[in-house]
This record gives sequence, C-alpha cells and structure tokens, in this order.
Amino acid sequence: MIQHIFNLISAITPYDAQEEEHIQETVNWVKSGVPIFRIQKPDVPKKHLVSYFVVFDEKTSKILLVDHKKAGLWLPSGGHVEVNEDPTETLRRECLEELRIPADFYFNDPFFLTVTQTIGAVVRHTDVSLWYVLKADHQDIYDFDKTEFYGVQWFDLDEIPYKNSDPHMSRFVGKLKDKIAKKYFS
Repeated sequence: MIQHIFNLISAITPYDAQEEEHIQETVNWVKSGVPIFRIQKPDVPKKHLVSYFVVFDEKTSKILLVDHKKAGLWLPSGGHVEVNEDPTETLRRECLEELRIPADFYFNDPFFLTVTQTIGAVVRHTDVSLWYVLKADHQDIYDFDKTEFYGVQWFDLDEIPYKNSDPHMSRFVGKLKDKIAKKYFS
C-alpha cells in the first residue's frame, strides 16, 4: 500500500511552486519509512495522511463545502486514511459517512496535495491531504453528518469564503479553474 500511495503522490502534476514543494516533501516523507497513517486519535503520529474530497457541480461551477465544527472553517469533506487503507477507499467511506452519497469521481486520482498545520478545536498536528474531486448536482439534498458539521453549502467558484477556509483553498480553486479551461479550450 505504501508503494501505491507513493505512486499516487508522484503522479500529481503540481499547480505551482508551493504544491511542487509539498509533493516533494511528501515523497521524501513516504520514502523515509516513518508511519504515515494516523494510528491514534487525534494526533499520533503528529503528521499523517488525509483524503479530502471536493464535491463539484461542473454545470454551475459550484463546490460543496462543509461548516466543520472542530476546525471552525468551511472545508471540503474528508477524513484520515486508516492504516494500510487506499486513500481512494478512505474517500469512498467518508463520502458515505459524511454526506450519505456514493463517490462519483470527476478525476479518478488525487488532483491536489497539501501539507497543512491544523487549527481550531483540535490538538495541533500536520495533515498531508490528497484532494480528490467528485461530481454532483448542486440541487441535490444532502443528509450530512450533523455530529461533524453545522451545515453544508454550495459556493460559486468566485464566491468561496477563503478567509474562513482551508489555507490552500484558493490555490485548489485556481488549479480546478485551469483544468476546466483546458478541458474546454484545448
């Protein structure tokens, strides 16, 4: 599984110098042999792997974010990768748990990678996040996990609450916009 995760990370095309740095740092981290999976809540080891998923409605250029209770931010859904779990399976599991929908992939593989210090009402640690993109319709109703989220909301790509979101959200949105533009104009 470690080799598979290494391959997933290595295959991500960086959007900018920061993502390139995060990918290289993560490749070195995985190759080092240290534990990469969280084995004890909330922060053992202090740096561990996460699968984020951004639900995207391409027809309206909107993404679904969750109002995360512990982080106090509007974030993509997702969760910690279990020991020896494929991050794609983490995504499938978390999608069912958090939004009660099956994962419908816009891209099959991780689209973006970040290394981030957590904030909010959690013990500080580092999340190495593989960001996936899923397809959905903004008119669908979601029976979301009310123990984790205050609510869910669709945001136009030009109206994301960046000051109250993941610190890498604007870069993710930039990469997504670039990818969509290339799809339609290349």
